[in-house]
Amino acid sequence: MPLLDFLLLFAFANATFGDDGEVTFVSELSSKTAQKLSKYGWYGNARLQRFHIPEETAVARWMFTVKKGHSFHCAERNVTVYVRQSAPPVVNPTAAAFPNMTLWRPSLSLSLAVTSLSIATFNVSNPAPGDWFVAAHLPEDDGRIEQKGFPSCSYFFQPQLSVRRAVDTPVMQTGMLLRQTATANKPARLKLYVPQFASSLSVSVADCSSAEVAGSALCSLVLSLGSDSLLDGPVRVKCSGTLCSASLTNPPWDTWLRVVVESIEDSGRVMFSIVSKYTEGCKPKSVGLAADDVSGLHGNSSNANSESSAASNSSAAIEIEPGSPLLSPSACVWSVPVHYEEDDVLSLQFTPVNGPSVSVRATRPTLLTYPLPAQVTGGTLNLQLTLNTTNVTLGNSSTVVACLSPRAPVLQLGNNSPCRTALFGGYGLKVNTSVPKSVVRLPFPASTAWYLTLQLLCGSDCGSVSVVSVEPEVFVSACVEDCGAFGECRLLRSYNYLYSACVCKAGWRGWGCTDGSAAQSFARQLAATLLLTLSNVAFLPAIAVAVKRCYVTEAFVYLFTMFFSTFYHACDQPGIAVLCIMSYDTLQYCDFLGSVCSVWVTILCMARLRSTVKYTLFVLGTLLIAMSLQLDRKGLWNLLGPILSAIIFMVAVWVYRGIRRRHCYFPSWQRWVFYLIPGALCALVGVCFYIFAETEDNYYYTHSIWHILVATCVVFLLPPRGRSLAAVSWTQGWRPDWNWTWRWTPRVCGSTLCPSSKDELYTVT
Repeated sequence: MPLLDFLLLFAFANATFGDDGEVTFVSELSSKTAQKLSKYGWYGNARLQRFHIPEETAVARWMFTVKKGHSFHCAERNVTVYVRQSAPPVVNPTAAAFPNMTLWRPSLSLSLAVTSLSIATFNVSNPAPGDWFVAAHLPEDDGRIEQKGFPSCSYFFQPQLSVRRAVDTPVMQTGMLLRQTATANKPARLKLYVPQFASSLSVSVADCSSAEVAGSALCSLVLSLGSDSLLDGPVRVKCSGTLCSASLTNPPWDTWLRVVVESIEDSGRVMFSIVSKYTEGCKPKSVGLAADDVSGLHGNSSNANSESSAASNSSAAIEIEPGSPLLSPSACVWSVPVHYEEDDVLSLQFTPVNGPSVSVRATRPTLLTYPLPAQVTGGTLNLQLTLNTTNVTLGNSSTVVACLSPRAPVLQLGNNSPCRTALFGGYGLKVNTSVPKSVVRLPFPASTAWYLTLQLLCGSDCGSVSVVSVEPEVFVSACVEDCGAFGECRLLRSYNYLYSACVCKAGWRGWGCTDGSAAQSFARQLAATLLLTLSNVAFLPAIAVAVKRCYVTEAFVYLFTMFFSTFYHACDQPGIAVLCIMSYDTLQYCDFLGSVCSVWVTILCMARLRSTVKYTLFVLGTLLIAMSLQLDRKGLWNLLGPILSAIIFMVAVWVYRGIRRRHCYFPSWQRWVFYLIPGALCALVGVCFYIFAETEDNYYYTHSIWHILVATCVVFLLPPRGRSLAAVSWTQGWRPDWNWTWRWTPRVCGSTLCPSSKDELYTVT
């Protein structure tokens, strides 16, 4: 980041944020490198950046800068920017359908209209600490295929973050009064710790008085509990008088909770006392696994993870079977310990310690805890709940309800109880005898502890049992069902952060490539495959002409190009009409190599060089072309470089011969009118189709026209066989007669027997 921008932004932040009360603040600034934006076709086109907001941050300010990369005129573009806390934003600019049972919440989005330079700022007061993600992209892709190397309108996106953080925030102790002051511009900022098993929390303000007017009890305050994560905000309570309180049911566990008290009076300072209290209604008598339980964990590769998980989440690892002495009578849930194992990148499997099934009761909820580390938030959290109805029979009105919630569990479940904690929303499920399986998929889940609460709800009757067996299968995968049959799951990286997304094919779209509203039919896929492959048959006339005119080396180059172009396009198709005889990368490389070499040898052949010089240039050019394709396979100059070099060399030879002979090379006008000009026009039209006309929709026939035109121009441009080529051709030494008998005619060339063919070699007929 330039020093001038740093100083300006730092001064801007200081002038904006100011100081709050007696708390000391420090400013911090972070910036990311500008990245080129892309039109949105799939999630990989979005530019994702990750920022970290520290604890006790009062204000976070983003500055989004989008600037044009070229000086020539470009149309105005609307750049969409998304912001989300704790995980990458889930975006859907194409309004495609999501896979079944895939739940997501839209992120905050901003739109920037850009012509040359645009700057937008975005502020968040009392932001939640942790990772925040910013994503940006251009409007939806129009399907045009832009050739690499040509100048085009480009836009670069650079986000910057400045934060103002308190370093000495007062800590509220449970049950202890804390005296504070607040004004309209300087709120009181405090924090308190909420332990695990807390079922409720209350914060009360008392003895409110105005410091400007002695004995005045007329003060208006706003009491806020929690932080702003954009999707879920803090709980705010407006107070007037001397007493005020705010309470939270199911507060977040094992975390610091922010408390902000603001005065809404225009002037004056307000003094007050504040106190907090929480209830540990779910705290058991003892927690943790016994030594025998730890040694009995199944799975050799997961023992270490199981022990560390049980140790770090000991508060949730209590008894498993009903009646166990580990469970206190005052506890409100039956907790089941869970261990996890990492299978691969963005792959995590959770399993209850005592087997895949857990017991669910009607008396108290069953609780399972799933700690989700930050390195797997770029995947998909999957929950599949299956009811075991083999040995029990539930009543028709009995249902097992479940709630999957982040940061805190829901401790009371019922038919009318929402699946929501004090500050965060959850995801509810139900299973019964008629619907024994339920599934929920959460793309890009938040990095926190997730809690699954299960309880049996009986209507008029629970049947013959009060305990049922349920199998909760929870795991993290890279993509939703591996993107299905019409997509490919790809792993992406933004600096050191890994995430995944589906790239769809054959017109399918959506987060899991399940939206077939614009999908290609099988007939269209088959037509595209046949056109792109059979159009290479146009090289057969070029091969036949080359063999007839004794250009055998050139004929083999055309044959190589035809073969690999055919099977490369047969393997390159996006649908199910696909045939791959070898790896895709090998087919692509050979196709590109053959195409460029075909142009190279054809133009050099038109120069009518001596055999030694011509074949030397053939080999040297092929080696250089192979090297350049390895460096940048789709670079524009990989094609234009050999074409221009060969044309310059050919024109130089023609000019030299024209000057030496004192007349135009190719003196026959028929040669120009019927061969050279039509061949050059075919090549020019083919290049125009290849560079300017191809789109995603018309690719299969425009590229087929390119195949036909390139092969046709070879037939026109390949020079005729000279009179002396028979003496040096590959048929020298044998000639078949019409009676299919072979005759050998020895030829011995001495210094006087072989006439000089130098003049005849360059004669054009």
